[in-house]
Amino acid sequence: MPFKRYVEIGRVALVNYGKDYGKLVVIVDVIDQNRALVDAPDMVRTQMNFKRLSLTDITIDIKRVPKKKTLIAAMEAADVKNKWENSSWGRKLIVQKRRASLNDFDRFKLMLAKIKVWNPSRFYSALIDKLSYLV
Repeated sequence: MPFKRYVEIGRVALVNYGKDYGKLVVIVDVIDQNRALVDAPDMVRTQMNFKRLSLTDITIDIKRVPKKKTLIAAMEAADVKNKWENSSWGRKLIVQKRRASLNDFDRFKLMLAKIKVWNPSRFYSALIDKLSYLV
């Protein structure tokens, strides 16, 4: 399968390093072979090195260096947020963020749920052992 994620105006990218880590941005202009001008609805337009960007499959139809209002309208028309959340990459990052925000008790409940799903006999035998003192 040929490579299809080219650096182009309107390409949506994920910031993989720095203060904007995890944000979706749109390439609005290519400065040189190492940098691009990127913009997003919730950030100031800035230049970013390509090493800090992970290109996605999502593109939007915009002209070079659009106004903020035009960019926001184009992103909403292309339904970028919904496409990202429904992609496997986006779902994976959502799960990672959710897992990172779990507290100790939530991690314990997750462990019990995994045991119950993957090995129910182990779960119930351990539960019976714990409750055997009541009998």
